[in-house]
Amino acid sequence: MRLIKLDAIDSTNSYLRQLYANEATEDYTCVLAKLQTKGRGQMGTVWESESSKNLTCSILKTFSVYTMDKSFYVSMVVALAIIKSLEAFSIPKLQIKWPNDILSEQMKICGVLIENVIKHNQIDASIIGIGLNVNQTTFNHLPKASSLKLLTGTTYNLEELTVTLLGYLKKYFSILQSGAIHALKAEYESYLFRKNKPSTFTNEEGVLFSAYIQGVTNTGELKLLLEDNIVKTFSLKEVTLLY
Repeated sequence: MRLIKLDAIDSTNSYLRQLYANEATEDYTCVLAKLQTKGRGQMGTVWESESSKNLTCSILKTFSVYTMDKSFYVSMVVALAIIKSLEAFSIPKLQIKWPNDILSEQMKICGVLIENVIKHNQIDASIIGIGLNVNQTTFNHLPKASSLKLLTGTTYNLEELTVTLLGYLKKYFSILQSGAIHALKAEYESYLFRKNKPSTFTNEEGVLFSAYIQGVTNTGELKLLLEDNIVKTFSLKEVTLLY
């Protein structure tokens, strides 16, 4: 396991992707930055973070043979590894807001951006970008954001969090590689935010509708129980959960 510590970088994901393209890079290589100037989130959003206050990192996971249709399993593994790492530090009421935002007390504390390196129509490697709000206490214009320190009053050691996270990532990727897909999916769904509760969504046209989250498909679509007991699946771009 190789740790690369940087003072400032535009994006740890971009740095690690370029490193992997240019030289032999060890599995679970982790790039940590005190400050990311252009950190990215899901669907082009920008991740803003105070310098030296949070865990902003990217981790390399390589694969020998891994097909494109299994890409969501990587997302499940990462979300569960983060949840278990935070449980080890007694962070309360942890949930996964589909597909892989991590909430505590219904407040967002962690975002994930996974970018796959594709070769010969297979996933050659995943660049796993993680932004965890740790010791930052001010979030301007982000009413649903929080941090470990705001939630518990404790100041955390970023290196200790990193080592714990890497340990759980290795554990859960080992479970994935053993073929225990159903167990992983069941555990992931057990943490799903708003599962089996009446919830409000908007579709691509901005139309509001009510539904119950039932779970996810093996390819990562959200399964919703609609009116008249119809179950329909939605991709990330097709539906937004309001809360």
